[in-house]
Amino acid sequence: MSYPDYGQSPYGPVPQSHPNGTTILVLGILSLVVCSFIGPFAWSMGNKALREIDESGYWYENRGHVQAGRICGIISSAMLILTLGLVAIGLLFGLLGALSDI
Repeated sequence: MSYPDYGQSPYGPVPQSHPNGTTILVLGILSLVVCSFIGPFAWSMGNKALREIDESGYWYENRGHVQAGRICGIISSAMLILTLGLVAIGLLFGLLGALSDI
């Protein structure tokens, strides 16, 4: 049994989901909670997905997930850079302290 075709929905097109939306959100959250080294991946994938969403012209129902994952990736990347900088400064002071004792 087939149903009759009533044409386009009066409420507009059916919303779509970006295929990487959930992945980007999970990577962004994990980069804040578990491992900040995956933050740049969430940031990069989020930028790419947002570019694809904007260029498509369609309304995606998970655009907020992509944006949230991207923002988490940006925050995690900033924390990673700050942490690596502080570790480098600590190593430099440790090296200078060890050399001054000689």
